[in-house]
Amino acid sequence: MTLPMHRQDTFGVGSVDIASTPIMNDQKMKLGLFAFNCSGGMVMSNAPTTFRVTWEQQKKIAQLADRIGFEAIVPVARWRGFGGDTNFNGVCYETFTWAAGLAEATERIQVFTTSHVPTVHPIAGAKMATTIDHISGGRYGINVVMGWFPPEMEMFGGKQLDHDDRYAYGGEWLDFVQELWAKDGEFDFDGKFFQAKGVESYPKPLCGPRPALINAGTSPAGLEFSAKYVDVNLTALDSLESMKEHSDKIKARARDAYGRKIQVMTYALVVCRDTEEQAKADHQRIIDEGDWNGARNVMSALGMQSQSFASQIEKFQERFIAGWGGINIVGTPEQVAGQFQELSEAGMDGAILGFLDYEPELQHFNETVMPLLRERGLRY
Repeated sequence: MTLPMHRQDTFGVGSVDIASTPIMNDQKMKLGLFAFNCSGGMVMSNAPTTFRVTWEQQKKIAQLADRIGFEAIVPVARWRGFGGDTNFNGVCYETFTWAAGLAEATERIQVFTTSHVPTVHPIAGAKMATTIDHISGGRYGINVVMGWFPPEMEMFGGKQLDHDDRYAYGGEWLDFVQELWAKDGEFDFDGKFFQAKGVESYPKPLCGPRPALINAGTSPAGLEFSAKYVDVNLTALDSLESMKEHSDKIKARARDAYGRKIQVMTYALVVCRDTEEQAKADHQRIIDEGDWNGARNVMSALGMQSQSFASQIEKFQERFIAGWGGINIVGTPEQVAGQFQELSEAGMDGAILGFLDYEPELQHFNETVMPLLRERGLRY
């Protein structure tokens, strides 16, 4: 039987099983690289670094993570900076085109985009994602973000939805995208937020049943969204106990409510040096030279200037200055490996990492920490 031309052009679709992609592998502690598409990365500080957002450096960093054997590179979607002294994240590559370029420049690592769903229509998002999935040979995924920074959403002429409504919007966005990825022929879509007639999308993704999905929701609405839809929930809770509680809760919810498995990963700033004294000194320098005005802007946008946080404001600002609100892993290679062990025991399936100076510090991490993670059974 002769297939229509549009069907002939979809050979290979679904040939990559999502279970075989790097983010779904059986490493006990999966590793990724986070936020290096934006100025500052995870560090809101004037501490000295050679890290800059240039395409030449982006490729070097991504290719190094690929050679080391990291599972993923995950960008931050940013449309404007946060002001302050450094305009943190103000220089930032758009993440769909960024992922397409790095998919071509790498061989094994899974390349993610981060999509603020209010800024990308599902039809365009599905098509762009499929294109990158084909460029990468099926090692692609999306970090699905609801859009939380009002000045960014206002740049697009829209009004920020209420918190839970943002997750309802994101769920419908993803339902529409998944139909575009899966359905053959034309179909209509009639939702609360999106209506479309005579929709079709070819080709379909190589990765089946769909590309991998990440979400960082930890609120009740965010947890429910992650449990229902995604493969990895990304959390930045502030204690090992809270991480374990969150991991157990969301994995149980995914299993019991939706018959699914979900992984839980965290994100962390790593300051690893040959001596503990140097590691602590370099970490403290990040804080001492921090962009406190920028940190206040971030916290205000997140609603963390409320009275309930009054006694903890300074500590929270330090967490945003050093680590974008994530945990800090600081010490010698042996100490750093031990902290990864603690994360694993707290239910974390992996971590995506940032550094003050990505390229040299990632190389140092590979030479000094990776062998220790293998010795501990966290990597093979």
